[in-house]
Amino acid sequence: MSSQSSGSKWVAGLLIVAILVVVGIFIYREKQARDAITAPAFSNGPVASATSTTVHDAPLVQHPIGPAGGSTAALPPLDQSDDDVLAGLMALTSDGALKSLLRPEAIISRMVSTIDALPKQSVGMNVVPLRTPTGRLQVVSDDGNFVASKKNIDRYATYMYVADRMNTKAAATWYKRNYPLFQQAYRDLGTNGYFNDRLIEVIDHLLAAPEPKGNQQLLPEKVGYVYANQSLEQLSVGQKFMIRLGPENEATLKAKLRALREEIVSEKAAGSDAD
Repeated sequence: MSSQSSGSKWVAGLLIVAILVVVGIFIYREKQARDAITAPAFSNGPVASATSTTVHDAPLVQHPIGPAGGSTAALPPLDQSDDDVLAGLMALTSDGALKSLLRPEAIISRMVSTIDALPKQSVGMNVVPLRTPTGRLQVVSDDGNFVASKKNIDRYATYMYVADRMNTKAAATWYKRNYPLFQQAYRDLGTNGYFNDRLIEVIDHLLAAPEPKGNQQLLPEKVGYVYANQSLEQLSVGQKFMIRLGPENEATLKAKLRALREEIVSEKAAGSDAD
């Protein structure tokens, strides 16, 4: 953990917004200042994940996606898709909460790179698709030990507002419709696999995040804080964030992830009907 760690109803939503909520917050950690200076500009084209040396080969598709229902209009090329993707996402919302968080450049490529990085130990600031929370992590003393202040939850309010109002059925439909763009962006990372298999793998990884009880001791470092408990400090960036949210928010995100997973792998999600 570090010092930089991290209305109308949302009618329908961005695919994997719950995961992106995770990213938008956990990346706000001690490496942010360093990465923000050194990271190159993100181009809307083939990009490498911050730790894309691992190739996710998938000779057999585990979770196939059927043809998208609804519109039969052709999708734009990936490098020209931002306007179409952004317009589609905004049409699914009834307020500006998502727009206030989303970085509108290279949307699909950023999403894919970020999701692919969640089970790893780091993710580059240049691939994050959401704006990071403002302010710094606040800590308090608890019997002489540093622990995270409950006031930090306020920094996550907009992210949780969006995640809580995500309609998982509509999100899965949007994803299915735009899946060819996700798959192309995944191949652009240098992988030979199937992005939907990677997505399900990442969701399962986040759902497996531990749920420690009570306040977790933090140790100050040159920049920020780390967990005193090494079993927590060594978790992936995705799992580490899940426990940083606190029990209530973690439960909310896990419920959304389970529902989203069910919609993606269900027969109905892979079929031609869309509500």
